[in-house]
Formats: sequence, C-alpha cells, structure tokens
Amino acid sequence: MKKIEAIIRLTKFEDIRQALADIGVPFFTLKEVKGFGLQKSKAIVYRGSSYDADYIPRLQIEIFCVSDKADEIVNVILESGRTGEVGDGKIAVIDLESIYRIRNGATSSQAIY
Repeated sequence: MKKIEAIIRLTKFEDIRQALADIGVPFFTLKEVKGFGLQKSKAIVYRGSSYDADYIPRLQIEIFCVSDKADEIVNVILESGRTGEVGDGKIAVIDLESIYRIRNGATSSQAIY
C-alpha cells in the first residue's frame, strides 16, 4: 500500500485530474496549501497599493493506492503537471502498513476503492 502526496500548480490541476481519471484513479483528497520556495510570489495590487503575498498558492493531492499502481500514478502526475519551470511542485511516495475503511472496517486494498 502506498500514499502519494503531490504538491502542484493550481493551473495544472484540471490536466492532472483528467489524466488520473484516464488511468482509473476514482478519487483523491485535495487541499489548498501555501508554500515558499525558489519561485518568488508576485505582488498583489489592490486599490492602487502593492502587497507582497510572501507565499505561493498550490494544491496538494493525496492518493491511496496499491503498490503496483504507484509508479503509474506518479508518472501521470509528472507528465501532466510539468511546465518545465521552477515551481512545478513535488511528489512524495510513502509506504503504508495498512488502511482501514471507517464505515465497515475493511482493510488494506479493500479500503482503497
């Protein structure tokens, strides 16, 4: 069992979502996150005043999957999320000991989908 966490650009979300659907990933968790990094934030102008946001808005996708499918999911995110510029994001793959479905207590691969 694996957990894949990907931090991506907001502009690439629809491409990644569609690519995941095309390979049969039926659901994932999505969070709005903020980050700091090599890519610098842009100043926001509001009513003539300039404000530096100091952070870069991103989305974090979390996917639980069987180990055999993890490489395919990572490759799809890499291909559909890449712009080739600083700030494209990161992907982490984490080993899981077990997963439990709260509704009925199903475990491991039964609890993923």
